[in-house]
Amino acid sequence: MFYKIVKLIIVSLEQENHSSGKEAELFQTLPNGRVKCTACARLCEIPEGKIGLCGIRGVSNSKLQLFAYGRVIAGNIDPIEKKPVTHYRPGTNIFSIATTGCNWLCKYCQNHDISQRRKIEGLEMTPQEVVESAINQGSQGIAYTYNEPSIFIEFAKDCGVEAHKRDIFNIFVSNGYDTSESVDMMGKFLDCITVDFKGSGKEEFVRRYIGIPNSDPIFQTLKNIRDKTKIHTEITDLIVPDVGDDLESARKLCKFVYDELGPSTPIHFLRFHPDFKMMEFNSTPIETLEKHHKIAKEQGLLYAYIGNVPGHPLEHTYCPECKNIAIQRYGFAIESWNLDKNNSCIYCNYPLPILGQPQSIKNKYRKKLRFFQ
Repeated sequence: MFYKIVKLIIVSLEQENHSSGKEAELFQTLPNGRVKCTACARLCEIPEGKIGLCGIRGVSNSKLQLFAYGRVIAGNIDPIEKKPVTHYRPGTNIFSIATTGCNWLCKYCQNHDISQRRKIEGLEMTPQEVVESAINQGSQGIAYTYNEPSIFIEFAKDCGVEAHKRDIFNIFVSNGYDTSESVDMMGKFLDCITVDFKGSGKEEFVRRYIGIPNSDPIFQTLKNIRDKTKIHTEITDLIVPDVGDDLESARKLCKFVYDELGPSTPIHFLRFHPDFKMMEFNSTPIETLEKHHKIAKEQGLLYAYIGNVPGHPLEHTYCPECKNIAIQRYGFAIESWNLDKNNSCIYCNYPLPILGQPQSIKNKYRKKLRFFQ
């Protein structure tokens, strides 16, 4: 079924306007005349005049083209905590951008008007203009998000290299469905990545609701990032009630994170809300999220969070040693910062693996707040 889906979505270039774009870097020319795209784990083999499943990478004159190069369909200023990223440059603003298209076909996608659009549209921007926009709007970083950034990785790389020249950092909000080649390119410019599992990566879920055969490439991507780069990594897991909330699958994911990435790797369990083709579902019960959090702690992960539930005690960062709140949050806002200049707990001096500090924080809540039971 997976390959049938791919063939159905490869379309002729003549169906859309593809006058813009730039030659891609991640591809191989095959003996049969097709071109294999190596930007993501779908590895689409595309004939002349056709486009891959993502809708923005296609073959023209025997070369793979990134037709969405320099076409920004969305741009917003977000707090970094919205991604969610909690252990890298907390309290900073980031300029979030995307192109059209995606390599997944998620039935629940909240950005489906962008990700599932197969007409290339958006404001024409050079990498330099993207960086200037970030700086002019007071951002300290750029996030490549809303759709899967690996499908426009050559554009992201050019933006990222320019960003580093101006002391701007780069983040991917990614599904992790990547290749060794795309990870190599990430290593040239990327500072942080949050890899979003869905339904804990359970095979039945990803086949039915995403349109991929399994989550194996995601696990391999995380190993490659660990072994080949210095990119800060956080994990998210969208918990979908009834069909994507299996506790045993969550346990396997948490064990992988502990064994392969280490106990200090942050993991975020996100609350699902109905969207796109899954409007008949309910939002995830908070009790379900708390059960997933408990499993993460049982598996030895030191920093587990619940997301999309503003005001919940498990939004906070707790000191693993004394159990006091080290960073108190409400939604995406930091309300109390209980770490010293070296990011050690002010109560017991335990060092927390937080990279950076907020520029300013109203610390009126600096007091001992105990671990949520």
